[in-house]
Amino acid sequence: MKKIILTKRATENGAEFKEEVEAVEASDGYHTFDELYAHRIELFITLCRLCRRQELKIGEFPDQPFVWRSKNHSDGTIFEGWFIMGIGSFEGQQITYHLPLERWEETNFAQTLEKSPDYDGHTSAQVLERLKTL
Repeated sequence: MKKIILTKRATENGAEFKEEVEAVEASDGYHTFDELYAHRIELFITLCRLCRRQELKIGEFPDQPFVWRSKNHSDGTIFEGWFIMGIGSFEGQQITYHLPLERWEETNFAQTLEKSPDYDGHTSAQVLERLKTL
């Protein structure tokens, strides 16, 4: 995993200082960054599996993949060591995350695509809103 450094502001004896910590060690007092990331990955894979089991469909085109995965972006580029998994294929519907390649075999329930659908430019905020509509 790529080493990520976070800058944390803290005070000690009334003086403010900055402290750098590795993201995997950063904690809210309950979970580390690494633990939260592992939870997000597991929750998304589980959501995708449930969507696939229920044969949920978004949009008017049931022949399009609803739950899918691909090692390639729509333009053919890749992120080494990662793949893309998504719910929904069309613009305005996509919920996607990059997942570690070592989790590929756990997602064999999804339709495997040569290239992912064209990215609709969704933001994190839009993904949160789309999740609420499933």
